[in-house]
Amino acid sequence: MRLATPRAWYSREGLGLRALRLALLPLGWVWAAATARRLKRGAAFDPGVPVICVGNLTLGGSGKTPVVRAIAEVLGARGVAAHILLRGHGGRARGPLRVDLMRHTADEVGDEALMLAASAPVWVARDRAAGARAAVEAGADVVVLDDGHQNPTVTKTLSLIVVDGETRDGEWPFGDGSVFPAGPLREPVRTGLERADAVILLLPADLDAPDPRLLAALEGPPILIARLEPLQTPPQGPLLAFAGIGKPWRFARALEAAGADLVDVAPLPDHAPLTPALMTALTQRAKALGARLVTTEKDATRLPPAWRAEVLVWPVSARFEDEDAASGLWRRVLEPSRREIPMG
Repeated sequence: MRLATPRAWYSREGLGLRALRLALLPLGWVWAAATARRLKRGAAFDPGVPVICVGNLTLGGSGKTPVVRAIAEVLGARGVAAHILLRGHGGRARGPLRVDLMRHTADEVGDEALMLAASAPVWVARDRAAGARAAVEAGADVVVLDDGHQNPTVTKTLSLIVVDGETRDGEWPFGDGSVFPAGPLREPVRTGLERADAVILLLPADLDAPDPRLLAALEGPPILIARLEPLQTPPQGPLLAFAGIGKPWRFARALEAAGADLVDVAPLPDHAPLTPALMTALTQRAKALGARLVTTEKDATRLPPAWRAEVLVWPVSARFEDEDAASGLWRRVLEPSRREIPMG
């Protein structure tokens, strides 16, 4: 059973969950200590090519997947064979397995793997070292490690942390600073920042500037601003939005900011199975409102075949505000590499 992300996790004051958080704090300390012990384990595997790790400090909802795609596309445009490596959350394959869009399903490799495989070669592997080895043997010049900041098994050339920069309506990306299960964090913020080479602060397209308090909280590693921008205008007419992502309410907010006529929202747990029964219920709910269904790219990969033509998809992409600063990061990683990689 999958549970939806508690929105109250992202309140700095812990409203509505204060008593529960206090009860869960000791478990959070245990979780943080276990993560620290795991990170101190023996030597990591060096695949022989640069590894760009794109991670986060929370359990989800930071916007990491679009950033991974943007990095792979930038490198690919420069002639660099960037292969993406991820665990394959929501899929049953253990790997190492190269994702084939014509053969694999989200049940096998996970929704994020399918979404990313349209842009670059993607490998799913529970054993990240084995996955990196397989990618290099298949010709990878660079491995882009998706969600590996707390994974010590592969040597990282560049460690990036993606942080959700939207702080409206009293939300804060780290909540009150509690580690799971008392809050959304995988480890204390300062602990995670100490291992980061840079922070990518991801802002929605309609937010003018990041919160100065958040910039202060992230002080230490360099901060790059990226924007999560729609690739097209929202569909016309009344819409019922549904999303099984880390923060489904953000999808609804982005649609409204872009001018969509949003009449209802169905938030779902992250990676929630879109069963025929669920889709039938959503379709009936939309019809009763005279609306059409709209969802995210990630959710669309999990749609049953019978609904793929019926549900509208609203794609977004991540774009770095300072492209020169971002290019400096990639150049710093790639120029000393063992292969001759054209930088363009």
